[in-house]
Amino acid sequence: MDQLTDEEFVDALPKVELHVHLEGSMRPQTLLTLARRHGVDDLPTDLDGVATFYEFRDFDHFIEVYLAAVRVLRDAGDFALLARETALGLAAQGVRYAEITFTPFLHIQRGVDADEVFAGVEQGRREAEEATGIQIRWITDIPGLPDMDLRPASEGTIEFALNYRESVIALGLGGPEVGVPRPQFAEVFTAARDAGLHRIPHAGETTGPRTIWDCLEYLHAERIGHGITACDDPALVDHLRAHHIPLEVCPTSNLRTGVVTDYPAHPLPRMIELGLPVSLNSDDPPMFGTTLRDEYLHALRSLGLTRRQVADLAAAGVDHSFAPAAVKEAIHADLATVVEGLSR
Repeated sequence: MDQLTDEEFVDALPKVELHVHLEGSMRPQTLLTLARRHGVDDLPTDLDGVATFYEFRDFDHFIEVYLAAVRVLRDAGDFALLARETALGLAAQGVRYAEITFTPFLHIQRGVDADEVFAGVEQGRREAEEATGIQIRWITDIPGLPDMDLRPASEGTIEFALNYRESVIALGLGGPEVGVPRPQFAEVFTAARDAGLHRIPHAGETTGPRTIWDCLEYLHAERIGHGITACDDPALVDHLRAHHIPLEVCPTSNLRTGVVTDYPAHPLPRMIELGLPVSLNSDDPPMFGTTLRDEYLHALRSLGLTRRQVADLAAAGVDHSFAPAAVKEAIHADLATVVEGLSR
């Protein structure tokens, strides 16, 4: 296994993706196609324009661009296309199981029928599974935007999740952290817990450890999206380790939104050194010019992790997922073959 190139090693790893946004996975050509189809004429009209569109000044600008792009999603066919392309793209990278986040309320508030949204994403999910065997489950995300009425957004999101429980497994919370305190979502996350939904809010990306504490104390968080400021608080590090609360780390995303200056400054190696439970993920890959495969290569080449550490990250993704036990066992068995090769 040591004779393999980095690319061959990464390709040999069976992977799980836990932090990737469906809407943020739209391919640039698909954005252009849907914009033309629906007459959305204030978006770029060619691939070079999309590349410039995706040059983010900061996190707030990223959110602004994200909200502009999702307007091209109008009907079940659009959502089916997006889900199918996203799942097939993950499968091509060796992803066997993924928990994909999407934000139904963003579309419902624009007048898209909830049944259209779900029928579309389910069609795409099933088609990809039939073609490749990849298994997908959904996380419905509350759009925590400062200028939005967050009560209907929260209530609408959990209602959607509960109505479509056959493949929705968790409630999430995305958007900016600054100006959107996490305790205000306590009621809806308690309802999610009581209904048997998992809870996976974003926290500790653009704010400090207090936001992560709030998600643990008020939102019953089982995993944290990003959480890269956790290592700034030794007590939080101890708590996350003791209670095995995983953090979904997305290095290139953090660079592209300006949260981290460059790869050498990224805290992932420190997080691993501290024994925090972490996995490696891609977030909004086309928007950030990355893929999950690229994230694994960056872990080796830009973050200085060993192949053993990178294989451990792949295993952690499996362990931190809510996949059925049989799925986890099968992926771990294949991972063991890769790890065995490292010791030869």
